[in-house]
Amino acid sequence: MKKKKLLITILMDNPHSWFAPFADRLAEQLRERGHTVGRVAHPEELPKGDCAFFLSVEGIVPAPLLSRHAHNIVIHASAVPKGKGWSPLTWQILEGKSEIVVSLFEAAEHVDSGNVYDREIVQFDGSELVDELRKKEADAVLSLALRFVDNYPPSIGEKQAAEGPFYPRRKPEDSELDTNKTIAQVFNQLRVADNERYPALFTHRGCKYILKIYKEKDQI
Repeated sequence: MKKKKLLITILMDNPHSWFAPFADRLAEQLRERGHTVGRVAHPEELPKGDCAFFLSVEGIVPAPLLSRHAHNIVIHASAVPKGKGWSPLTWQILEGKSEIVVSLFEAAEHVDSGNVYDREIVQFDGSELVDELRKKEADAVLSLALRFVDNYPPSIGEKQAAEGPFYPRRKPEDSELDTNKTIAQVFNQLRVADNERYPALFTHRGCKYILKIYKEKDQI
């Protein structure tokens, strides 16, 4: 049976998000499959269509706007209902995890509460810095999104039966290192630090210092 060509919208309300180039890649790959793909920056701009992907969206989209698409998809780097909220990949790396689950689910009026359609496991070897961590997360996001479209329409999905822990929004002080700890002890903080947007820092003798971290080029 010939697959239906879909009307797809990608919503990103933060054009400066690290995910922006990966959203461009997703749009390109969806168009290569013959689908019509649009990009909007505000929920109010959502047109009517078959499927909307909410990527790097910080607010809750109201129900009347959700009704413009048959399916509204969120892809979140945790095994929801566990790990809802902000920066789930970062928080889990700080917890010492070397494996995370990325979940694809239906957007709902309550944050991260819709039926789950698919999941993918991402593994880390413990050496990755933030750009490498994000690249692995983005690869899983694109894989899930393309698989969802290729198998459209979705099954009923898995209901999220319970509430899980909710990660808070990260603050600048979360990037501050404890100078009484060894580099090995604070290494995960260094791994998730964004050298430009929220670099690692430490206070010593009354002064704050910014610390940036890079890999040797032949190690990337």
